[in-house]
This record gives sequence, C-alpha cells and structure tokens, in this order.
Amino acid sequence: MVSSQEQASKEVLANAEADAASRTFAYEPGEGEALWWIGMLATIKATAEQTGGQYTLVEILAPEGFASPLHVHHFEDEGFYILEGEMTFYVGDQTIKAQPGSFLFGPKEVPHAFTVDSGPARLLFVLSPAGFEDLVREMGEPARELTIPPQPEAPPDEAEMQRMAAIAARHGNEILGPPPGQ
Repeated sequence: MVSSQEQASKEVLANAEADAASRTFAYEPGEGEALWWIGMLATIKATAEQTGGQYTLVEILAPEGFASPLHVHHFEDEGFYILEGEMTFYVGDQTIKAQPGSFLFGPKEVPHAFTVDSGPARLLFVLSPAGFEDLVREMGEPARELTIPPQPEAPPDEAEMQRMAAIAARHGNEILGPPPGQ
C-alpha cells in the first residue's frame, strides 16, 4: 500500500513535470524577438515568462568598435558567452580579453562594460534572475531587419543619456559612463 506521503510526493513530481512540459519551447536560428538596441541587434531567445523567471537569454550582434556603457546590474548576474569576434571586457577592476568560446561572469553589483575589438561580435547574454528583456524592449526598437542597426554619426546627447539612464533605473540598472579608457 502506498503511503499518503509517497502519493503526495508523486503528485508534486507529476505537477512539476507537467509545468515544465508546458513551458518547453524552441527557436530556429534567426528566430526570437529582434530589437535594435543601443547600436546592436539583440534577439531575445528566452524570457522570464518562458523560463519561470529563472533567466533571460539574449543573442547579441555588435559591430566592430562598439563600446557598451559602463553599467551595473542591481538585480541580476550576467554571463557572456562569445560566439564570434574578439572583445575586451571590463569587470570590476579586471580587464579580460575574450574570443570565440570564452565565457565571462559579471556578478550583480559589479560595474562592467565591453568593447568589440574585432568583429562583428556575436555573443550570448545570460542573466539571472530573468527580467532584463524588459529593459531591452523599452530601450530598443523592433529591428527592421536581422542586421546590426545603422550606427549613429555622433554619441548620444545629454537628453538621450538621461532617457537611457531613467529606463535603466526603472529596471534595476545604473549607467555609470563610458567604458574604461574611452
């Protein structure tokens, strides 16, 4: 005879398996929500809704010479997996050169930035917990094609920087300035 504790345990496991199966999804290459975001193509591959809030996955295509602002995440840790291109990352007071196959981890509350030394660079951002996709959506615009967006002729003016800083703050991020050495 099965005890009530064993039966309850089986029911919990069955419910967890059904929940996981209901969240199963797959994207082909080039699929996902594509946005032009701060001079890069960002394709959202996994969202909070899809992962039960566990993580966000964004595929990034950034042009050679691109420099992200120095920024800090207050809510999520961020991992970077380099698929193509050569990059320099600034994480805390470390400078790290990265190439295809490199993985870097940027813990929350640690300022970081990156530059694309040779590219374009294609990489994955993995953020945990999920939610960063909302910042990308609010700050970006739907991509008109799956390419790097046209690059601005001048850096963002003060009003645009304030707009981006306000969006970042709403999502638990802080823009601190240009990357080191820029």
